[in-house]
Amino acid sequence: MKDYITIKDLEVFANHGAYEEENILGQKFLVSAKLEVDFKKAARTDELEHAVNYGMVCQSIVSYMKEHTFHLLETVAVRMARALLLEYSLVTGITITLKKPWAPIGYSLDTASVTTRQAWHDAYLSIGSNLGDKRQYLEDALLALKKTEGYQLEEVSDFIETEPYGGVEQDSFLNGALHLRCLDSPEELLERMHEIEQEAGRERKIHWGPRTLDLDLLFYDDQVISSKDLLVPHIDLENREFVLKPLCQIAPYLRHPLTGLSVKQLLENLNKK
Repeated sequence: MKDYITIKDLEVFANHGAYEEENILGQKFLVSAKLEVDFKKAARTDELEHAVNYGMVCQSIVSYMKEHTFHLLETVAVRMARALLLEYSLVTGITITLKKPWAPIGYSLDTASVTTRQAWHDAYLSIGSNLGDKRQYLEDALLALKKTEGYQLEEVSDFIETEPYGGVEQDSFLNGALHLRCLDSPEELLERMHEIEQEAGRERKIHWGPRTLDLDLLFYDDQVISSKDLLVPHIDLENREFVLKPLCQIAPYLRHPLTGLSVKQLLENLNKK
């Protein structure tokens, strides 16, 4: 059961809209925010430091709305929600409804509105390299993730040397695993991972072949995703010691959403084979 703080229909005069006049003259907006928090510590201690100051949240909303100008309500809502999550560490998720009472569409209506939910997500990645300065490629990738807005690098395993997987003759790998909190969707995270691989000079010429940097998305919350470009949990991870061993170091009790087995159990089962 989640706890919430709700702010309803906060009035803000700001300059957002598809028409130039809206950007110049401005208009009234109504902002509602539903903040996902955990009240347990605040309720137990009755200390302000363990609570979210909704007066300050209102101030942040007003400031964001006034300091930016966007054409689309969707842009305002999503970017403002992400900004609030970055500003208030106790908020794990937020739903923003942005209403426009004076929408210039030539019809009588109460409001036109958009609603978005943005939240922190837990992702687990494997990281590896077997070309050049392997450790430096891994360290550079970690730094790139840390510098990405909306990403928080929570924990990184030791780097271990492993034999190549897949039957292609090549140098040994340096592998690790990491826990990342992020505001991106799985698809957005995958796109960022590919950008970081490309920055490291990754070339996809030989399947399971040598590479400067290999980033794989292993788990994303407890989601199961099967699309043309993305499979989560990562396919065949239960047979890959180079994935399970470092992952077990940082998340031994993380459970596979399909099998229900923990990472520790998956590694133990693999070692029995």
